[in-house]
Amino acid sequence: MTKPFLLKPSGKDYLWGGRRLNDEFEKGIELSPLAETWECSTHPDGPSYVVSGEFMGLELAEVICRHPEFLGRRHAGLKELPILIKFIDARQDLSVQVHPDDAYAKEHENGQRGKTEMWYVLDAKKDTKLVYGFRKDTDQQAVREAIEDGSLMKLLQQVPVKKDDLFFIEAGTVHAIGAGALVAEIQENSNLTYRLYDYNRVGKDGRKRELHVEKAMQVADLKSSSEPRQPLRVLRYRQGVASELLCRCKYFEVYRMIVNTERRREVYYRADELGFRVLLCVNGCGVIDCAGEAMNFYKGDCIFVPADSEMLRIHGQAQFLDVRG
Repeated sequence: MTKPFLLKPSGKDYLWGGRRLNDEFEKGIELSPLAETWECSTHPDGPSYVVSGEFMGLELAEVICRHPEFLGRRHAGLKELPILIKFIDARQDLSVQVHPDDAYAKEHENGQRGKTEMWYVLDAKKDTKLVYGFRKDTDQQAVREAIEDGSLMKLLQQVPVKKDDLFFIEAGTVHAIGAGALVAEIQENSNLTYRLYDYNRVGKDGRKRELHVEKAMQVADLKSSSEPRQPLRVLRYRQGVASELLCRCKYFEVYRMIVNTERRREVYYRADELGFRVLLCVNGCGVIDCAGEAMNFYKGDCIFVPADSEMLRIHGQAQFLDVRG
């Protein structure tokens, strides 16, 4: 009952997406473009499905509902995942947007969660940038006028992006992923997004996509944002594995874990009783053995590890995002 299981994602065909999630991660999802895959999700807008072990064929949401103990003592009383994990392929710029915090979402969005998130950049083109807050203090009138006349980008801070960068996007921060970025996103379990600006793009229905300026103005931080700097990251080594902390906040912890085992060696791994873990393979491949049962994994795979799991033995050459709830 406490063995890991492999997940299959739902996909999203947002107009700014590309082909890389199918071409490079072999998702096999018949959407074009394929903008996002919701790898570990109990959200009704994009559920994940179990494709190995005892719960094969069930939605992850159903498994958690049946076994809330899989979430761990830290999440006692919950019957859904508190987080959501995605891959994002931005062939074009994403809309300029902002997410509400928990308090606003609870009051104004029928008790939903807000959305604080973290991005880990898997790849980026040479000129890729992202929007991160405002260049200087501004006010609602200036922002509204800039949206109307198409000059909003002049008010926003744009930051160069390269492979292996990470960014913490707190609720209330106006932001946008730029064209050319391939990103893994870890976030609160929420799909609340308020668009401020979308470059006047037209959707499949021939209409401009909806903006949410009034709600955005209520939650956006309009003060200048300091340029995000990459935090000091320290790799810690032990036999067969190296890891580093990428992000720690009240919603999740994320580590980068690099496994490189020789023929007869393996790495031991388990989730304790406090919380579940998720292993998102962002490169490489290998085998996970648990209680004599072997599970092959490949680049792009997502593995859910229940709280208080049995000991896993990992063998191969791979890089994971080790997400801890």
